[in-house]
Amino acid sequence: MGNKRFALAVAVVFLALVQVSVSVPFIVLHGIAAACSEGKEANFTQLLSNFSGSPGFCLEVGNGEDDSWFMPLAKQAEIACEKVKQMKELRQGYNIVGRSQGNLVARGLIEFCDGGPPVYNYVSLAGPHAGISSLPKCGSGLLCKKADELSKSDIYSEFVQDHLAPSGYLKIPTEMKKYLENSKYLPKLNNEIPNQRNSTYKERFASLHNLFLIMFRDDEVIVPQESSWFGFYPDGDFGPLLAVQQTKLYTEDWIGLKTLDDARKLRLSLSLSRSLQRKQ
Repeated sequence: MGNKRFALAVAVVFLALVQVSVSVPFIVLHGIAAACSEGKEANFTQLLSNFSGSPGFCLEVGNGEDDSWFMPLAKQAEIACEKVKQMKELRQGYNIVGRSQGNLVARGLIEFCDGGPPVYNYVSLAGPHAGISSLPKCGSGLLCKKADELSKSDIYSEFVQDHLAPSGYLKIPTEMKKYLENSKYLPKLNNEIPNQRNSTYKERFASLHNLFLIMFRDDEVIVPQESSWFGFYPDGDFGPLLAVQQTKLYTEDWIGLKTLDDARKLRLSLSLSRSLQRKQ
């Protein structure tokens, strides 16, 4: 079973575990270089809806593939926020299934969306929650040529931050000062900036009924792959890797992750090819 099929199976399993009522809808936020109009994304959402018994919607931000690369994540989260507020199906609350980069938009919905409907349960499939230490490879074509050119520039410059979505969560451990001062998305999302930590973001994230974080063992896009569980490198070095419970984000509870864990609302799971290993 490939990762995409397995991701669907994982999402179905966890939506069933939280005993989602058919009256609670869900949205899917796709990853980078994807679009809701693509067959695979539409099929993912429809199959998930069929198996879970809950109405589901793939929420598109902008024009899909291009904007997933070039629209800054703060703008993507803002658009997603306005869309969910306009959907009458979500007014009583909803669940989120995020895929890859779409997880950072999902968390923007949870933490930043003023006046939006409540999010009850959140299933994250390979999300770069603690950042990535290297940019994902794009491939070929004009879109990728543009992305590659931007990635070769100063990644923490204002221009690149405003024109290359992954730059908003690129976190180079040996350049933490530049990251905290110039990265426009992840430091805010993770409440990392000293003296600027927002208690509202923490309260909103900690209000989730359940949080499921799934990491793919053979993930070559999220580096380090432990970022899917909020694990990352220590400041100033590329090793050794810190487990989520060893990070300050967790121990000092910057976004409410420890609060969720203490309340037994956090589940970390690892994809081992065809099987699922429950880690917590």
